[in-house]
Amino acid sequence: MREATFVILSSLADGERHGYAIMSEVAAISGGSIHIQAGTLYAALDRLRGDGLVIVAGEQIVGGRLRRSFALTNQGRTRLAVEAKRRLEGAQVALKRLNSKAVGA
Repeated sequence: MREATFVILSSLADGERHGYAIMSEVAAISGGSIHIQAGTLYAALDRLRGDGLVIVAGEQIVGGRLRRSFALTNQGRTRLAVEAKRRLEGAQVALKRLNSKAVGA
């Protein structure tokens, strides 16, 4: 899973959000290292909807414009959990190897 996809899904893990809120949350989660433009975000959300990982949770008109909120599906939650576990395990292996090298250096 690409980093941008991971942080988009992560931004929805604790509840539904509209596009601008997702973009803000992605920047926060990534420590400011990932900034997603609106066009890129909506293309990713369309792809994630097609994959069954995200749904449109609601729509409302704000200032004459349609605002959609997005949420994870059960499949999206499962996929995010699996990916988070995989990344955590990989990081733990790397840290263990770094620590063992520092002790033996």
